[in-house]
Amino acid sequence: MNGASKVPRVVLVTRHTDYSLLLQRHGTREQARFFLETRNQSIEEAERRHQRFEAALSDVISAIPMKWRRSKVDRADLDRFVFEPEDIVLTLGQDGLVANTAKYLAEQLVIGINPDPESYDGILVPHEPSAAGRLLAAAVSRQVNVQTRTLVEAEVDDGQRLVALNEIFVGHRTHQSARYRLSCGSTEERQSSSGIIVSTGTGATGWARSVHRNRQTDVMLPRPDESRLVFFVREAFPSRATGTNLTDGSIRKKESLEVVSEMNEDGVIFGDGIEDDRIDFRWGMRAQVRVAESRLHLVRD
Repeated sequence: MNGASKVPRVVLVTRHTDYSLLLQRHGTREQARFFLETRNQSIEEAERRHQRFEAALSDVISAIPMKWRRSKVDRADLDRFVFEPEDIVLTLGQDGLVANTAKYLAEQLVIGINPDPESYDGILVPHEPSAAGRLLAAAVSRQVNVQTRTLVEAEVDDGQRLVALNEIFVGHRTHQSARYRLSCGSTEERQSSSGIIVSTGTGATGWARSVHRNRQTDVMLPRPDESRLVFFVREAFPSRATGTNLTDGSIRKKESLEVVSEMNEDGVIFGDGIEDDRIDFRWGMRAQVRVAESRLHLVRD
C-alpha cells in the first residue's frame, strides 16, 4: 500500500435544494418568486432552507482535515461515482439521501448530517453539522458506535441487480394491474395486483407501515438490524385465473421471494421510490428478492 492510499478520503454526498432547483428552472430569483406568487406560494421558506443548507455545508467542509482527500458528489451522479473500500461517507441532507447512497456502498461507514432539524426528522441523519469533525476523527480510527441496517436486493435472471435500503417495488410502472407468478417457499400463486412491496426494517417506518396498518395480518414488521424482510401484495384481485392467498409474509436470510413477470410492457422493479432507476421487468423474466449480503453501516453517537 503506498503512502497516498493511507490518507483518509471523505466523500460528501449532497443533493440540490428546492431553492437551487427553482433557480435552475426559472433562471432568476425574481422569475421564480413571480411563478410561485401567481400560485399563492412564497419563495422565502425555500430560500431560508437553502441558506441553512449552505451554512451547514460550509461547516462540514471546514471540518474535514486539510491533509485528507475529499470528493463531493451530487445524488444524481451516484451511479457513476466509484467509492473506495475505506471511504468515509458524509451525507448532508434529508433522511432519504442516505437511502439513495446506501445501494452504491460496500459497507463503508456513513455519517448522516442533518442540515435542517426543523424540516427533517433525522432518523438516518441524526448528527448536527458541528459534530462532523469529531465524528470524522472517530470514524477514521474506528472508535465509533455503528448501527447496521439490513438492505434488500432483487436479482433478475438476465444478471441485473438492484439494492435498496427501504423497500423494493415489483409491479406495473404506472401502478396499474400487474400480472405475475409469485412463489414463497413451497407456495406459488398467479396474481393480478397493484404490485408487491418487499420491505426492510428501515422501510417498515414508511410505505410498508402504511400497508401493514390497513390489513389484518400476523406478519410482524422487522427491526432495522434484523436479517428479515416482509412482503405485501397490494390489492390482489381474485378471478378464475388469479388468487389472493399469498399476499404477505416474511423472507429470512437465505430465503427469497420469486416473481415471474406476465407483463408484456411497463413491468418494473425499483427501490426506495426512485422510479427512474429501475429494471424493466417484461414477460417471462424471473426475479429473486432477498436479504442483501451487504449492510448499511451507519455511525451513531
